[in-house]
Amino acid sequence: MKLLFVVNPISGGIDKEPFLSDAKALCNKYNIAYHIFKTTGKNDEENLKKLLLKYLPDKVVSVGGDGTTLFTSLALMDTGFPMGIIPQGSANGMALELFVNPKPIEALKDIIMSDRIEGVDMLKVNDEHYTMHLGDVGVNAQLVESYEKDANRGMATYAKYFFEELSKLSHFPVKISANAKVYKDDILMLAICNARKYGTGVPLNIDGNPMDGKFELVLVHNIDIKSLLKSALASIDEKYIDTESGETIVTDYAEIEFEEPRLLQLDGEVIGKFKKIKIEILKGAVKFITHADNKYIN
Repeated sequence: MKLLFVVNPISGGIDKEPFLSDAKALCNKYNIAYHIFKTTGKNDEENLKKLLLKYLPDKVVSVGGDGTTLFTSLALMDTGFPMGIIPQGSANGMALELFVNPKPIEALKDIIMSDRIEGVDMLKVNDEHYTMHLGDVGVNAQLVESYEKDANRGMATYAKYFFEELSKLSHFPVKISANAKVYKDDILMLAICNARKYGTGVPLNIDGNPMDGKFELVLVHNIDIKSLLKSALASIDEKYIDTESGETIVTDYAEIEFEEPRLLQLDGEVIGKFKKIKIEILKGAVKFITHADNKYIN
């Protein structure tokens, strides 16, 4: 067996060397060949694709957070190489969604041992952007933009902008074409969901499944103390999930229109402002190494 580790050295501010040391020892013990590719921020996708064709790994191991997972997945699309995830980022939302063991070395053992390969969906947005996890337009996108611009990090900074955005809440109109229907509404936020939860553990929709060939659009009508409390409780126990503050559209294609350009964020990255957003599903685009504990495949 040949493993290719794709490592983001700086994701989440986590030192990857302790994990890599354990991973090397495990591979050496069982005579598993391996190569380590570390991202640098310069020509990473091009360099990784060249290495894939040269090294021809049996399995690719993505070591980092959601951004690393997405980067690795995009490089692997249409190549046939299967990928597993080692959660080593500040947000490990997709790892959580896909029932990856939260202990990195145990997650690696699962990848090595498993022959269970399943397809994970990808969302293509406006023909040039991609997400495997979550995106949104509205209050959370504005929060992400403000947070990104601040040199400070951590929950205190996040809370600062969170309450700032709450104080500026205002509804905006949206028109959605999906499932041969047209939906018109006034909302505070539109969430684009290939999965169920933010990296914080707060669930957005109970029906999400990143392996079913569908995605969800969650239209949030109300954000108040009651809905925020429900969100906090739902991150602990999903029976508290808020089903009263919005509605959900399940589809495989959608076109969204706003009266004025609105800020869009995907997987925690601000993409830009758009009056129109087109979303299509790429069913089973990523070959994912998983196991029978993954509830989506049982």
